[in-house]
Amino acid sequence: MNPIPSIFNEHQISLTVLGGKESVPNIKMSVAAILINKGWSSYRSKMIENLMRCGFSEIISIEADPNNYSIEDFSRKFPFVKIVIPLDATTEGDLINIGVAESSSDYVLVLRDSLDFTSDILTPTLAAKLTESGTFCITPRLLGKDNFSFPVLFSPSIRKACLNVLSTSVVSDGVANLFPFDNIGLYSRRKFIDLGGFDYTIHSKYWQNLDFAFRSWLWGEKIIFSTAFSLSYGTEIPVLDNGANQFSNRFYLKNLVPRFYADHGSIPLSSFFAFWGSSSCGFFEARARFKEAREWVMENKYRFKRDALDLVENWG
Repeated sequence: MNPIPSIFNEHQISLTVLGGKESVPNIKMSVAAILINKGWSSYRSKMIENLMRCGFSEIISIEADPNNYSIEDFSRKFPFVKIVIPLDATTEGDLINIGVAESSSDYVLVLRDSLDFTSDILTPTLAAKLTESGTFCITPRLLGKDNFSFPVLFSPSIRKACLNVLSTSVVSDGVANLFPFDNIGLYSRRKFIDLGGFDYTIHSKYWQNLDFAFRSWLWGEKIIFSTAFSLSYGTEIPVLDNGANQFSNRFYLKNLVPRFYADHGSIPLSSFFAFWGSSSCGFFEARARFKEAREWVMENKYRFKRDALDLVENWG
C-alpha cells in the first residue's frame, strides 16, 4: 500500500482534457457541476442541457472509461464542457479530486450519470442559501427510481468499543450528516483542497468516502443535510460495501486511533496492540502500518480539533 498522502492531489494521474475553452452559457452562480460518468448514456446530451439551464459556472465531465468513442463528437457539440479522461488506474475519489482540481469555482456539486437531471436541480437562490454559512459539504435528499426514500442520513455511535454507523431515511433539514451517500454533495472547493481530498490509497469506495468525511469532522469542518436540495436516481441505488479489509484498517488508524490532547492530535504507542489484534495483519505488517499512520498524524497534528470519541459523544 502506498504512503498516506499529505497534500491534495498528491497522486499525479495522466489525463486527456477536451473542450472547456468556451464559457458556459447562462452562468448564474459560482458553482461547478462535476459529473462522474461510468459509461455512455443516450441521455448525456439532455443531462448537459439541463445542467446548462441551471446556471452552473463550469460543467466538468469526468469519464471513467477512456475507451468511449463518442466523446470527441460530444465535445464538439458542447465546447463549453470540460471533458477529463484519466489515462491511469483511478479510484472513485481520484475522479472527484481531478474534477475539483480542474475547477475554479467557489463550490462544486458532485453528480453522477446514474441520477435524473432536471433544469432546476440547484437554483441560484438555493445555492446562495446553502453556501452562505461556508459549510464544507451539504448533502441532498436522495430518492430511488420510483421516488421512494432510503437511508441517506448517517450518524456515528460506539458499540462494544467499535464504531457503528447508523443510518435512517427519516430526515430533517440542517442536521449533521456523517458522510455523503455515494459521494454526492455540494462541496466548498477551498475546504475540499485544504482537507486533502480523498485518500487515493484507500481503494474501497465506502472506506475512502468515510475516511474523507470523518477527517473533515475531526479537523473542525461540518457536513450538513438539506431537505430543500433533492435528487433522484434513474437507475438502481448503489449498495454500500462496508466489509472489513486492509482499507478499513487504514481508516481505523487515521480516524479512530488518534487522541486529542489540548491543541493537537496524536496516536499513543500503547494503542498498537489493540490495532494489531483486530487488524488480521502479521506483526511486521501491522507495525509498519501503525508507524506510517503515527507519522501522518504527527505531520497533521495541529489540524485535529477533536478525536473520534468526542465526535461520537457530542454528535448533533
